[in-house]
Parts: sequence; structure tokens; C-alpha cells
Amino acid sequence: MTASRNTDTGNDAHDDARRDATRGDAQHDATRGDASSRARRFKAREFTLVAVVLCGLGVSAGLARWLELRQPPAAAQLARTSDELYLKPEQARRLSLGFNAMAADWYWMRTLQYVGRKITSHKGAIQIDDLSALNLKILAPLLENATTLDPQFIAAYEYGAIVLPAVDVEAAVKLVKKGINANPRAWRLHYYLGYIYWQQNRFQEASEAYAAATRVPGAPAWLSAMSAQMATKGGSRETARAIYENMYRQTDDEQMKKLSLARLVQLQSLDEMDALRALLATHRARTTSGRCPQAWREVAPQLRAARFQLDPSAAPLDPSGVPYVIKQDNCDVELGEQSEIIRKY
Repeated sequence: MTASRNTDTGNDAHDDARRDATRGDAQHDATRGDASSRARRFKAREFTLVAVVLCGLGVSAGLARWLELRQPPAAAQLARTSDELYLKPEQARRLSLGFNAMAADWYWMRTLQYVGRKITSHKGAIQIDDLSALNLKILAPLLENATTLDPQFIAAYEYGAIVLPAVDVEAAVKLVKKGINANPRAWRLHYYLGYIYWQQNRFQEASEAYAAATRVPGAPAWLSAMSAQMATKGGSRETARAIYENMYRQTDDEQMKKLSLARLVQLQSLDEMDALRALLATHRARTTSGRCPQAWREVAPQLRAARFQLDPSAAPLDPSGVPYVIKQDNCDVELGEQSEIIRKY
């Protein structure tokens, strides 16, 4: 009887184990089914989201085209010139469906394209920090959109600080202050705010902006000297030279580097023209008639002593390699017509 009970118990245990295995397989199948179902639902939502985005873009493009075809010629032309701006910043954020960084990049590219087309169609030389002749009416809104969608878009703030002041100073100040509030550890934005104020001869505000930059962890020590220099001699060439030298060292943007170098070369040329004016004044004072030199050759020894680089006619060359010109009417000095030096200070 004992053996029989043991056998029955063994059979019962075997049946229980088989039932447990069967239940385990069923649970595994159910779990696998749930996972598969969740995956299908996730893919369905993902597909729906992509479809909504593509549909929205298609509808927007189609609507814009439909409106353009039905506008009178003047209105259509206006639409083409302002097609870079479709939405207000808050609308763009709502309709970006969470793809804010991607939408910000889109507005950034539209900004560069907008400015680029204006530059290409403009007749005449321009500088990146003086685009006032291009009539960039929607530059500020484009940059506002990009930075609203991505508040940490430092490059957009810096670009606005350089380009926007010639178009709308207060919009440039507002944009950079917005960047400072969104990026309190970005000391360069304080620096660019000071640059905007300096350009407008608002030296006390520039000094305060540089002082604020010094309080940001990791800011370089030279900002303290810049703040003091701005307060005492903000309008001097010495200050301008310090600004552009530091800008050249600190920026990674090639356009900013080119601008900085161009302005530094301009400052060098201004110093050289001051030296040439002094040389001409000394020559006039030494002549009995007080006559201005008719040609640079008359003062060639003095030019060589001052270490000017001269062309074969003994005319001193500016940093771009073009001879300076003597203005006979007032015995002054000016850049030659072919000079590549920036003329507007």
C-alpha cells in the first residue's frame, strides 16, 4: 500500500508539473502576444504621427501655392519676398508636434537663405555687420522663430547680434537678452550684448554687459578689463581693436572671423592714414609756400623712414596692397578706388 501511494503521488506530481508547464506556455504565449500587440500599436502610432506631419506639410505647401496662384501680381510678389515666414513663434512651436529642434533648424536654414538671396541680388559691396541696404524686413521674426523653437540655439543668437543691429537695434537687443535668459551660463551672449551697445555708442550699457559676463562661471578674465575700458574710453580705436581681437579668438564661425579680420585691417589702415596726414602736415610746414606734395615721391624718404610699404612710384600701400591717395584740395589722405578696406567705420 505504501508503494501504491508513492506511485499515485508520483503520477499526481507528474500531472501537476505538466499542467504547470501548460499554463506557463499559455502565459508565455499571452505575454508574447501582448508584446507583439504593443509593438503593433506603437508602430501604428508612429506611422500615424509621421503621416500627420507629412500631411500637414503637404497641405501647407498646397495652400501656399493655391493662394499664390489666386493673388494679384503685386500681392504674389510680396508673398514671394516674405515666404520664409509662415507662422508666429508660438504657432510654430505648437505645430512642430514636438520636433522643435528640427523645426528650429528649418527656420535657421530659411534665415541664411533669405539673407543669402538678398546679398546675391544686391549690387555693390556690403559687410556682414552692415546689411542695412538689403531691406531685411523679416530677419528678426525668422530668428525669433528659430530661438523660440530651440531656446538653446546659441548660433542663432550670435548671428542676430552681428547682423540684426543694422536692421533693427532694439530687436537685436531683445533677441540676445532672450538668449541670456534661456542660457544663463553662456557668457558669450553677454559679450555680444555689449558689442551691440558699443556699436550704438551706449558705452555704459556695454560696460555693464561685459561686467555681467564676468560673473558667469568659466568666463575669461579679460572681460573685466573690457568692462573697465568700455566705461573710460569706449569710443577709442584701442577699444575697437580689443573687441575684434577677442571676437576673432573666441568665435568658431568663419564669417565672424572674416568680419573680425576685416575690421582689424580697417583699424590698421586708419592708424596708417593718421600717420600719413601727420607726415604731409610736417612737409607743408617745412616748405616756404606751404604747398601740399603733388606726388608721394616728394616725401619718399620720410615714408621709408616710417617703414611704409611703397609701390614703384613711391606711393604707400594700404593693407590690401592698394596705394593711398593724396587729396590735393585739403592735403588729406584717402583710400584708393580699388582698395578692399572697409570704408564705413
